[in-house]
Amino acid sequence: MLPLSLSPMTSSFFTYNKSKVIQALRYHFITRKEIKTMIILVNIFAILSAGLFFFKKISPLAFLVSSVLWFTLMLSFWFILPYSIYKKAATFKDGFKVSFEEQHLFLENDRGSKSWPWTAFSSFIESPHFFHLYFDSRSFFLIPKSAFDNDAVYDARKFLTNKIRKKA
Repeated sequence: MLPLSLSPMTSSFFTYNKSKVIQALRYHFITRKEIKTMIILVNIFAILSAGLFFFKKISPLAFLVSSVLWFTLMLSFWFILPYSIYKKAATFKDGFKVSFEEQHLFLENDRGSKSWPWTAFSSFIESPHFFHLYFDSRSFFLIPKSAFDNDAVYDARKFLTNKIRKKA
């Protein structure tokens, strides 16, 4: 049973680990419904074209085109998109300290601070190394779990669950 008011919590100062951020960005892309649907359809298309090629119902060129399409899609979501977003976003090169307050999330670094009311977040998901706090379906902020002590990760999860509805 959750207490009526959860006690505020503050993380230690944290920086982003490039490989973990890249993995979190991949996780973000793969969890989007439209991308899941597209990957499933392209995989079905690739399997179907392989089967048709095996039974000599289509030409090698058609099989090659489907293979190139599949390969390009996988390269895009696994490498090109995550690395390009990481490279563009200055956020991942900064260090931060985050505080979970009763009414808002407070973020600070050497250059300043910013706070958001909990109502500004539409949902959150949890990946192996991060909490993804979503403002909308495309805009989100990553908070590394490593910013908290082991016991505090559980408390942070409970706090976020209480403040933001979890994405299904």
